[in-house]
Amino acid sequence: MVRKLVFSLAILCVAGSMQAQNLQLHFDPRSSLYGDKIDAPINYLTATFEMFKSDQWGSTFMFVDLDFNFDKRNPGLAYAEIARAINLGDFPLKAHIEYNGGLGLVRGTDFSFSIPSSYLGGFGYPFQLGNFFMNTYVAYKLNAFQELSHDAQWTFTWNASFANDKLSLAGFFDLWSENKSRAGEGDVSGKKLVMLSEPQIWYNITPNLSVGSEIELSYNFVLGANKFYAIPTLATKWNF
Repeated sequence: MVRKLVFSLAILCVAGSMQAQNLQLHFDPRSSLYGDKIDAPINYLTATFEMFKSDQWGSTFMFVDLDFNFDKRNPGLAYAEIARAINLGDFPLKAHIEYNGGLGLVRGTDFSFSIPSSYLGGFGYPFQLGNFFMNTYVAYKLNAFQELSHDAQWTFTWNASFANDKLSLAGFFDLWSENKSRAGEGDVSGKKLVMLSEPQIWYNITPNLSVGSEIELSYNFVLGANKFYAIPTLATKWNF
């Protein structure tokens, strides 16, 4: 679960001046589902902390993922994103800036690696459709590969509640381009299109405690595997 982005931002940008944070714990069974096909020797837990805060100038959203997939179930990957939506007066669009990046360890070795950072800048538009609070943005994306990759990304997010807030739906859909090779000269040239979506469903036992599931749907996202994959999780969430 390298990249998880449940944009509570969509509902909160529309709702006004609010703030929220939550902690999630996901059981990821990708080893049982795909194993060697995606270099996943074990199933593991992923912990996610999300935070949103709005102010008079806009709003800030961030999250941090920790994958407990290293030796003896220690954390083997840390990944973070932080995004800022900036109000443009009465203009319906919001300026969008974002940073993504992280660090990881190779299981069974002392080798560590950096997840290439990416920097985004563009414009977003929050809106409501029935029970669904949504947000979409289009941005220029600079992927800091060995040879810089100049790209574009489109993101669409949603958040909704039903049954007197007992049932919640949330998620995002990302589509972006990037260099086929992250190593630079002498490797494969050209661009590829990457798709990643993570719809979530939650049953809210109390206003603070929820149980549910997330499905990571991806194409060209898993390194070395240019195929479509669907990886469901079992999860619990605590809203602060």
